[in-house]
Amino acid sequence: MRALVVSFAWAWLLLLQLAGASHVVHDHENLEAEAATAKVPPSIVNPQLRTGYHFHPAKNWINDPNAPMYYKGWYHFFYQYNPKGAVWNNIVWAHSVSRDLIHWVALETALRPSIPSDRYGCWSGSATVLPDGSPVIMYTGINRPNINYQVQNVAYPKNKSDPLLREWAKPSYNPIIVPQGGINATQFRDPTTAWRAADGDGHWRLLIGGVTGATAARGVAYVYRSRDFRRWTWVRRPLHSAATGMWECPDFYPVSTDGRLVGLETSVSSGPRVKHVLKNSLDLRRYDYYTVGTYDRKAERYVPDNPAGDEHRLRYDYGNFYASKTFFDPAKRRRILWGWANESDTTADDVAKGWAGIQAIPRTVWLDPSGKQLLQWPIEEVEALRGKSATLKDRVIRPGQHVEVTGIQAAQADVEVSFEVSSSALAGAEPQDPALAYDAERLCGVKGADVKGGAGPFGLWVLASANLKERTAVFFRVFKAAGSNKPVVLMCNDPTKSSLNPNLYRPTFAGFVDTDISNGKISLRSLIDRSVVESFGAGGKTCILSRVYPSLAIGKNARLYVFNNGNADVRVSRLTAWEMKKPLMNGA
Repeated sequence: MRALVVSFAWAWLLLLQLAGASHVVHDHENLEAEAATAKVPPSIVNPQLRTGYHFHPAKNWINDPNAPMYYKGWYHFFYQYNPKGAVWNNIVWAHSVSRDLIHWVALETALRPSIPSDRYGCWSGSATVLPDGSPVIMYTGINRPNINYQVQNVAYPKNKSDPLLREWAKPSYNPIIVPQGGINATQFRDPTTAWRAADGDGHWRLLIGGVTGATAARGVAYVYRSRDFRRWTWVRRPLHSAATGMWECPDFYPVSTDGRLVGLETSVSSGPRVKHVLKNSLDLRRYDYYTVGTYDRKAERYVPDNPAGDEHRLRYDYGNFYASKTFFDPAKRRRILWGWANESDTTADDVAKGWAGIQAIPRTVWLDPSGKQLLQWPIEEVEALRGKSATLKDRVIRPGQHVEVTGIQAAQADVEVSFEVSSSALAGAEPQDPALAYDAERLCGVKGADVKGGAGPFGLWVLASANLKERTAVFFRVFKAAGSNKPVVLMCNDPTKSSLNPNLYRPTFAGFVDTDISNGKISLRSLIDRSVVESFGAGGKTCILSRVYPSLAIGKNARLYVFNNGNADVRVSRLTAWEMKKPLMNGA
């Protein structure tokens, strides 16, 4: 409770400090007539579907997270934003600040089109903290009309002594990087945070996403080097590439192999206990994937540890999560991941609501002790929002049974649950279809929450209505691998019955969980926030975010259940669910 009081105190002081600042607010304009006049279900515009504790501005469209950083005691977060409406257009860099990554106050726009090299767009980018402690932003600008010709620009704080970094200046020598040597200028964007090895050659390095080829397009991470952050040289051989289509929003950072949560500063580039993560956002399929591997600075190459890593891709999140960005938090020595979650309703719905897009809860990321993948967990600060709680302990859920968790308002909640499955249940698991061994999403579509199985499906029904006509299922299901009978765990989010509104996009999302379930134990955490369900399986090995828009299970009418549709008992060793308070959120 003290944390909340302190947070509101600093937010109030900040609002007083900004009372004289100039803020320009635009109403919706120039929106498509069809969207503006389309019939929208009343439930969609219910304000109780607006998320409570997931990051969002007061109104309008947002997309990519940009340049998160920590500076002079404040967390800074920039994001792609349309100040004029709830559809993508008129993009600027909006700017919010926080003391704790949970309570946010919106500041003035940081970057908007204003110079020849960004006249037609200020697109995504990153922040780098220089050796003197001052930040610099590099971002993609569009400098020609109608053809999306993409160049890279820099911006510096006008006043480095201002901890809120309210004003940014663009040097006259922009752009500092332009496409050359046959680079596709319309697919050349999203510079990463730069790094400079302490034992290196004095050069800064960064990556820019791109694509080569036409029919078999390869995603590319271009490398650029500079000594002064002004003059940059293109390294003709890319850091890495793969036949995946265009790479947007690349991210590249070191991780420790010692299994601890401690993050590494981006310029840590070598050492016996250092691996690197290369993440790219796939423009063709709209998801983020990553590999873990080795970075050879002298050769300027990155090699994934798993030779098949570019084909059978690991994902940060197997749901609605894109254009993600990490940063190193020096205050708590951790690496934090941000990711954008778009809407799953229609453009007309968004125009009627007046808003579109949220950010996932910031996550701490670190390397699993196995070295094969990352682990992710909601930042610890989110627990300060927990209020009233309800608990189930040592409860057996019979086949076909569901049990309601009562005593809290379940529309805005944080749920942690530990399941136990008997050895006999695991022995009765269904055989896995070899054709779906690498397609968890399709497997979930075939084996949804209502399809009875052997060991599962079991999990949670969230945002459920009293009559269960609406419910979103987050669950596990265990299969036997073909040829070995080794247990294979599927984690799935099934929103096919999440709403009575027929016009919603309701895909099943799923990922396999690389965990040893031979002891029968597995855990699940779900952050439920009105129109989003963000879940973490097996301690953060597999994560799934889904946007859902119930028409009945809204506000006090939302319910929470544990269910089991398998053929054997499942024990809930412990479940705790907390109501979540609403933080200060950009005036919304």
